[in-house]
Amino acid sequence: MTTPQAASSLSLGTDYTALIQKFNPLFQQIADTAVERERNRALPYDAIASLKQAGFGAVRVPVQFGGAGASIPQLFQLLIALGEADPNVVQALRGHFAFVEDRLNAPASPQRDKWFQRFVAGDLVGNAWSEVGAVGVGEVLTKISLKDGKWVANGSKFYSTGSIFADWIDLYARRADNNADVIAAVRSQQLNVRHQDDWDGFGQRTTGSGTSIYTDAVVEEENIFPFETRFKYQTAFYQLFHLATLAGIGRAVERDVAQQVRDRQRIFSNGNASHVSQDVQIQQIVGQISALVYAAEATALRATLPAQRAYEARFQDNADLERQANIDTEIESAKGQIVISELVLRAASDLFNALGASAASTTKALDRHWRNARTIASHNPTVYKARIVGDWKINGTEPPYIWQIGSGPGRKS
Repeated sequence: MTTPQAASSLSLGTDYTALIQKFNPLFQQIADTAVERERNRALPYDAIASLKQAGFGAVRVPVQFGGAGASIPQLFQLLIALGEADPNVVQALRGHFAFVEDRLNAPASPQRDKWFQRFVAGDLVGNAWSEVGAVGVGEVLTKISLKDGKWVANGSKFYSTGSIFADWIDLYARRADNNADVIAAVRSQQLNVRHQDDWDGFGQRTTGSGTSIYTDAVVEEENIFPFETRFKYQTAFYQLFHLATLAGIGRAVERDVAQQVRDRQRIFSNGNASHVSQDVQIQQIVGQISALVYAAEATALRATLPAQRAYEARFQDNADLERQANIDTEIESAKGQIVISELVLRAASDLFNALGASAASTTKALDRHWRNARTIASHNPTVYKARIVGDWKINGTEPPYIWQIGSGPGRKS
């Protein structure tokens, strides 16, 4: 059990019905303009601003500090609903909620409480971890160093998801003086930080995920954190975002296929009814899609439960309990990734079996569901996750909590 003293300052859950009712009108507004943004590749500045103003970024902050006190499962329930409206917005907020989670796991201190105050005031945090160019695995070219008595950051990052919308950037860097890996929270609104919307993927095109460049960008010393203190279930937490995004895409597929069938007037002479909505074979396809989406969402929510246990175990002075919770979080998020990717991609493809060639019209933008799902499912290759789960089940090999990507030494001839 969490001690009463700790429980009073933890985010253990809130009234979810009231929480979702607060944000549902905003989610609907975001959904109403999602297709237009997709057609024009327009970044969701207004959508992010509306969520920011409504306090969405502070839903995990404990109630005593002005937040909603939502649990991790409740956060991801919200994100699935937001993902149905626009999955790009969910991904744009991924770095923010990971940084919030890290501050939630930090020891109580005035500096931690200051971050809570910033989140409640609406501050959002972007993400900048991946290095640009031919960087070897484990190399970190982005450096922070002292210059004229101030800490500054220099380097370039790609996949800087959400940073273009953010007030702060969660920057992964290396100290020039001792080569220690750190997280530097960098204020984004300074001339020495530049963002480029140059992500060229065929899906998730409006996440603001591109290059960010730091040229003597000032970092306050109190906002430099040793990487070794990062919250232990962070990799799984990042993966849960992909699961929620995929589940949200699935719900959008289910919504759109039902609506398109309901409204469709054209029929095939070799069909089964005078209106496609009464065609039993089409009804079967829609029913199968609905079942696939149900399974995806249920799996995504189930996978969040160990993360909440890991969060609470962090404050229970029981190393074995915390270790097992972190293992469960990693393994269950990996299992969820393996199956949800297949479920939602199948649903997004089956949508076209119910609608025919006219569904391929770019004006409807129904292809965005498959493209977005395929892009999200390509992150963190499932083949490696399946191997990690198998190794745990067979041999009890603890999963890796941190992994990196970069250039290898090359194939031997």
